[in-house]
Amino acid sequence: MLFNSLDFAIFLPVVFLLYWFATQKNLKLQNFLIAAASYFFYGWWDWRFLSLILFSTLVDYSIGVALRRNENIRIRKTLLWISILVNLGFLGFFKYYNFFLDNFLEAFAFFGKEINANSLNIILPVGISFYTFQTLSYTIDVYRKQLEPTKDFIAFAAFVSFFPQLVAGPIERATNLLPQFYEKRKFDYAKAVDGMRQILWGLFKKIVIADNCAEFANIIFNNSDNYSGSTLLLGALFFTFQIYGDFSGYSDIAIGTSRLFGFNLKRNFAFPYFSRDIAEFWRRWHMSLSTWFRDYLYIPLGGSRGGTLMKIRNTFIIFIVSGFWHGANWTFIVWGALNAIYFLPLLLLNKNRQNIGIVAQGKIFPRLTDLINIISTFLLTILAWIFFRAENIAHAFNYIADIFTYKLFNVPEVLPKTILITIIVFTMIEWIQREREHALELFKSDEFLIQPVRWGIYFAIIISIFSLGGSQQEFIYFQF
Repeated sequence: MLFNSLDFAIFLPVVFLLYWFATQKNLKLQNFLIAAASYFFYGWWDWRFLSLILFSTLVDYSIGVALRRNENIRIRKTLLWISILVNLGFLGFFKYYNFFLDNFLEAFAFFGKEINANSLNIILPVGISFYTFQTLSYTIDVYRKQLEPTKDFIAFAAFVSFFPQLVAGPIERATNLLPQFYEKRKFDYAKAVDGMRQILWGLFKKIVIADNCAEFANIIFNNSDNYSGSTLLLGALFFTFQIYGDFSGYSDIAIGTSRLFGFNLKRNFAFPYFSRDIAEFWRRWHMSLSTWFRDYLYIPLGGSRGGTLMKIRNTFIIFIVSGFWHGANWTFIVWGALNAIYFLPLLLLNKNRQNIGIVAQGKIFPRLTDLINIISTFLLTILAWIFFRAENIAHAFNYIADIFTYKLFNVPEVLPKTILITIIVFTMIEWIQREREHALELFKSDEFLIQPVRWGIYFAIIISIFSLGGSQQEFIYFQF
C-alpha cells in the first residue's frame, strides 16, 4: 500500500478513528489494533510474506524472554547468534542468494570451469531490510542489558510491524519506540497538526519533486549513449533530487503519520544537501541507518580508536556494508566504497566533526567558504549517486566518461523548465527552514502567520501536488 495512493487515503482515516474513538480507553486494545492494521497494511502488498514477519517477531520475542531468564554468558551468546543468523539468514536468502550464486558461477567461468546452476525466481519481501534491523536492535540491546526484555507480545508485534515505518523506515531502535507502546497515549492536537503538516510536505517531496525527477532521470539514464555531457549531468542532478524527495518524503509521511497516533519516531533526514563535507552529509542522510551501523558494527569493530590501518579498515567496512545493504549489485558496493574514499581524509585529519552545527545558523546567507564547501560536497554526492542509479559498473563509468567531454558545455537536449524552477523553489524553502525538523514546522515565533496565510500556504502546496505532480512512481527504497 503506497502512501500516495487512494488505498492509503481510505486506510489511514479508518484506523485513526478506530484508534482514538473505539480503543482509546484500553492500551492493549490500541496496541492490538496497531498490530492488526500493520499486518493488513503489509499484507495488502503480498499476504504470503506475513508469515515471514510473524516468524521473525516470534523468534526475537522468544529470545528476549530466554535472555531474561539466563545469566550464563555462553547461553546468552548462543541466543544472540540464533537471532542474528535467523534474521540475517532470511535477509541473505531473499536479497542476496542470486547475487552470490551468479558471481560464484562467473568466478569459476573466468578460470575455465563451467558449473551448471540455476538462479531462483525470488521475490524480495518489501521492507525486509528495515524490519530485520529493527528486530535485531532489540535482541542486541537486550543482550547488552541496555533494554529490559518485554513480556508483552502484542506490544512487541506492534513495534516490529508498526505500519508507518514498516517498509522503508526510519529504522527504529527498540529503546526508543518499544517503551512508547507501554504508555497510555492521549490525543495531542498540536502534535497531530504538526504531523499533518509533515505528511503534506512529504507528499509534496514525493509527488512533485521525486516523481517528476524520476521521469527525466529514467529517460536520460536509460538512453545515456544518445545524450550530451550536459544532459547526462542534468540526469544525474534529477536522480539526486529524486532519491532525496522520494526517501525523505517517505520518512516525513511516516513520522507525521506516527504523530497522529501519539508516537514519536526518530528524525531520518536533516537537510543533507546543505552539508559542508561528506561526514556531515552522513550525519544528515538516512540517519537511522547510519547510526545503526555505527552502534552495532563500527564501534564493536573498534571504531576510530585504533591505529591508522584500523581506521581505514573500519571505514571501508562500514561504507561497503552500507552499500551492500541497499542492494545485491556491485554498483551499490562501489557507491559505498566511493563514499569511504570521500570520508577517509576527513577522518585521518581529525576533521570529520568540524561541521556539527547547522550551516549559517541564524543567518540568511552562508559564508563564501561554506557555500563553496556545500557546492563541492553536493557535486561529490551527485557523482556517487551515478553509481547508485546505474545498471552496472560499466554503465556508471561510461556515463561519467560521457559527461566530461566538450559536449558538457552544450545546451541539454532535455531541459524541462517547469521542474527545474520547482526544484529551485523547493531548495529555497528547505534552506529557509533548515533549522527546523521539517520545512512546514511552525514555531511560536511564527505567530505572525495568521490563519488565512497558513491555510493559503497549505492550499498552494495541495494545488501544486495535483497540478504539478508527476506520474505515480513506487518508492525507491521499497526495493531495499
